[in-house]
Amino acid sequence: MVEWRIADGLTGYAEAVAFMEARAEAIAAGEAEELVWLVEHPPLYTAGTSARREDLKDADRFPVYESKRGGQYTYHGPGQRVAYTMLDVGRRGRDVRRFVADLEAWVIGALGEFGLTGHIREGRVGVWIERPEKPRTVTGALAEDKIAAIGIRLRRWVSFHGVSINVEPDLSHFDGIVPCGITEYGVTSLVDLGLPVTMDDVDVALRRSFDAVFGDAPPD
Repeated sequence: MVEWRIADGLTGYAEAVAFMEARAEAIAAGEAEELVWLVEHPPLYTAGTSARREDLKDADRFPVYESKRGGQYTYHGPGQRVAYTMLDVGRRGRDVRRFVADLEAWVIGALGEFGLTGHIREGRVGVWIERPEKPRTVTGALAEDKIAAIGIRLRRWVSFHGVSINVEPDLSHFDGIVPCGITEYGVTSLVDLGLPVTMDDVDVALRRSFDAVFGDAPPD
């Protein structure tokens, strides 16, 4: 069975990483169950393994953490649900591309609970919402905003880090970085889209969507 935990208050980033690394090791050793851990962080920026220094526009605004997850710069803060997924990808087929696609499907399924259609775009990591009511981009493309980020790391075929969904964060906090290295598109949240959604609502949707996409890992 996959264990679920919801952290109270704001969880420090270094504390979260230390916990995930220890739990991933225990899962790989067969000493702990898989875990989905739902947290909120205080305002901070993280740099993934592909982060470019020029994409950090305001290094003094919030603490910046070097992260060994995939991806570039991202923001975490209050009002954003971070779902850390410590799952045994080895037992789930050892297919990293499929695992990432499943994470995307999980988020899209949760957004669907609120009547939103999330999209995956080639060359753009994360989940996107089309914004036809906004002016088109400088290239003439339909405006889109990012609502969820995805970044993982594997150790001994166990994943950690995971996904984050913007529920009601201060969207101006994203101004200190180029989120995921993309300048043409913006960021949004469930509340920014006019949905009176709470964190508890999102947690319920994530649980329901997770079960539909992942279910339980197959037996050894």
